[in-house]
Amino acid sequence: MLYKLSIIVTLLLCIKGTHAQTITQNQTGNHKGFYYSFWNDGSSGTVSMTLKSKGRYTTKWTNIGNFTAGKGWSTGEEDRVICYSGKFNGGSNGFLAVYGWTKDSLIEYYVVENYGEWTPPGSVSLGTFNTDGGTYNIYKTQRINQPSIVGTATFYQYWSVRTTKRANGTVTFANHVSAWKSKGMYLGKIWDYQIMESEGYKSSGSSDIKVTDCTSKPHE
Repeated sequence: MLYKLSIIVTLLLCIKGTHAQTITQNQTGNHKGFYYSFWNDGSSGTVSMTLKSKGRYTTKWTNIGNFTAGKGWSTGEEDRVICYSGKFNGGSNGFLAVYGWTKDSLIEYYVVENYGEWTPPGSVSLGTFNTDGGTYNIYKTQRINQPSIVGTATFYQYWSVRTTKRANGTVTFANHVSAWKSKGMYLGKIWDYQIMESEGYKSSGSSDIKVTDCTSKPHE
């Protein structure tokens, strides 16, 4: 009887273990219906991402150089409504954002919902707009000969940065696309991945985030 009980407990622990997967090496993939991405520049410190069920993931970073990690979708959508919830500790320099890329043109974009002591991206705002119960500053920055989804390249970054931090909410992405267009900032024709990311730069911090696609559900 004790032998059978031991087998049952072992099986249950193995089944439970399949729900979580910890990552420390650069990679992308799929986990329980969600795309994930993990990238670390490897310059300093340590970082890990643990994939959990139902769109949830956790990260923890210590004295990191630069990393980005999150869950979402392999193909971005202009009209996707993204719901998220959880906890975020950005430390001195980290942020929580809807994050992704387009090609043709190559654009890296951020809708920053939370951040640490430093407010990204540290440039001059092009203006503000209101959506999803908050006010966002618009920024456009350029990266020259830096890592990208197509290798080392020069490209623009588009930013919407929320003035009041939160770790639970809804992002109506189409409203950000419209606000960027009003400033002459157009995304590319080909959509690459789109995730709810945690990012850290020369800092320590942690996150525990769950993301879902709320496009077909009622929202503000």
